[in-house]
Formats: sequence, structure tokens, C-alpha cells
Amino acid sequence: MATTSVTIRMDEDLKKQAEILFNEIGMNMTTAFTVFAKAAVRQQKIPFELEADPFYSEVNMERLRKAVDGLNAGKWTEHELIEVSDDD
Repeated sequence: MATTSVTIRMDEDLKKQAEILFNEIGMNMTTAFTVFAKAAVRQQKIPFELEADPFYSEVNMERLRKAVDGLNAGKWTEHELIEVSDDD
């Protein structure tokens, strides 16, 4: 079986953390990504569930914008932000 090189870019800290994890389960980065690729091809999908981080949802972003606007307008303090409801 012929092999080929694949180059990817990722955050340096993430790479170090991944290398530690993969090493702890007995594989290197190449083996881990090969396992991932084989599972994806076999299942014809990403082999784990993906979901959006709710923090970045449009609803939450709008709530944060309103909170910042209220804070900047002197409507409340940083400590009161937790108590602010969607009605404010």
C-alpha cells in the first residue's frame, strides 16, 4: 500500500495536548489521524457528533450585546449582569 503525506495546521497548544493524549493511549499523531480517517470513510460521516457551542449562538450574542450596551450606558454594573433577564 502506497502512502502519502498530509500537512495540517493547528494551534500549537492543541497539538501538544493531542500528542500527550494519543501517547497515553499508545499511538502517535499519524496513527490517530489514520484511525479517524478510516472510521470516517467506513461510516461515511464524521465518527462523532458535532454541535455548535451555544455560547456563540445568535441569541446569546444578542443578549451579550444588550448587556454590554446596558453596562456602557450605566444601566447596571458588572456584578448585576448575571441578574439581568431577557426582558431588560
